Amino acid sequence: MKGTSFLRRMGKLRSREERPAESGAEGRQGRKRTIRITWIAASAGLIVLASVLVGAEKKYVTANTETYYKVMVKGTEIGTIHEVAELDQLFEQKREAYQEKYPKVEMVLQTSGITTEAAKDYKPEIDSEATLDKLDGMLKAYAVGVELVVDGKSLGIVKDQATAAAVLEKVKAHYAPQAAAAKTTGLMKTAASISAKTTDTDSSKVESAEIQEDVTVVPVKADPNKVLSVDEAVQMLTKGKEAPMVYTVQEGDTISAIAKRYGVTQAELFRNNPDIKELTLQIGDNLKLTVPQPDLTVVTVEQITEQLVTEPEVIVRKSADLAAGKTKVVREGQTGLKEMQYRVTKENGLVVKEEWLGQAVLKASLPEVVYSGTKVAAESTGRFAWPVVGATLSSSYGERWGRVHKGVDLVSSNRNIKAADAGVVTFAGVQNGYGNVVIVDHRNGYVTYYGHLKSISVSVGQKLQQGSKIGIMGSTGRSTGTHLHFEIRKNGVAVNPLKYLK
Repeated sequence: MKGTSFLRRMGKLRSREERPAESGAEGRQGRKRTIRITWIAASAGLIVLASVLVGAEKKYVTANTETYYKVMVKGTEIGTIHEVAELDQLFEQKREAYQEKYPKVEMVLQTSGITTEAAKDYKPEIDSEATLDKLDGMLKAYAVGVELVVDGKSLGIVKDQATAAAVLEKVKAHYAPQAAAAKTTGLMKTAASISAKTTDTDSSKVESAEIQEDVTVVPVKADPNKVLSVDEAVQMLTKGKEAPMVYTVQEGDTISAIAKRYGVTQAELFRNNPDIKELTLQIGDNLKLTVPQPDLTVVTVEQITEQLVTEPEVIVRKSADLAAGKTKVVREGQTGLKEMQYRVTKENGLVVKEEWLGQAVLKASLPEVVYSGTKVAAESTGRFAWPVVGATLSSSYGERWGRVHKGVDLVSSNRNIKAADAGVVTFAGVQNGYGNVVIVDHRNGYVTYYGHLKSISVSVGQKLQQGSKIGIMGSTGRSTGTHLHFEIRKNGVAVNPLKYLK
């Protein structure tokens, strides 16, 4: 309004100054032009003023407009924050918290589906703290690991590839003598306590140790509580889970040995197999067991070297100075020493195959000399020869590797069976367990057994010389295949034939 008054005053002044020169029509036209100019100037002033006011308002709004960020979870807004860096900081803190909680595994924060969207607004209401608190409660994490898989079955999850490799190596070592020296040595000493004296030089060497199954390693996301350490994984894979199985009785098995081997009680064996009796246990019988069965099968091939104390030969000589039936030891015998070598194949520590590789005499025994006042028609030499030519030992004597065996099992392409020493046949026929068997009394306290024969070539009372044919190797009785079961008994007690065979 002040601008308008100013223009009006200026118009009146100008009219007074020009009025004397104006007259008539010309004066009126001049006044109209003056009024028009005045209004134009006034309008221009208003426009300028409006522009100034609008510009000021824009500056004010701009000064109070703020950029912020919407936080979206799977497309849904959960709140706003001032800076994206606030979100990154939350992620890092949360990741560190999870890693601190599970230090033995590598933790990964799940941030997929969390996005930000930039926005601008006039004096926006932003509550970063509430938004981040809400998001903090929604954040989860998982462990990265690798899964051991056999035939599509998961055996467990460990930290990484290196850990998986370490687990498999330790599983193999669990069944190897170096990793289980006490276990292996214990078995060997048990055998020695029955079969012969052994020395501290007994040893075993692993030729190979391999996992039978094809194990694959697959990267996975996992619950950190289910990721196993090396020791936990090894224990799980070697212990196994209890499951039913059927065990087929083999030569030399006893209820007590089977129970010990599988870690069950004899009472449990009898309870699950009511028809089975200790004294009537037969080769080929099936026993129902519920025992832990590992998911992995470790096949170990071991070469075992064992030093064996050998018994002296007994040399019997006639003496006219002794009464009939009397004997006299004129020189005590001395024991010898020989080294035996075996190759044993095991599956998870249980023997599935045994091979005799050979023997070497380290110290010869000194024969015992006995004078006898009675001459027998078939006089024993006191030395035992191998009853089979080209023999290979398939099962050794004694309580070895979980079985009790009263003799040795011999196989050969030459199936003729010969008398190990001179003597008299006291039995030739069928006996429980032995099938066709020949028993020879050597008349010096020793008796030999020849079992599982296909056919018998001698009869009771027949006098034999060392090397006389007894029969043909077979698989009669409780036998797992064609072989000779050979025993030596001294004064009625089974002894280790390997201590006497030359």
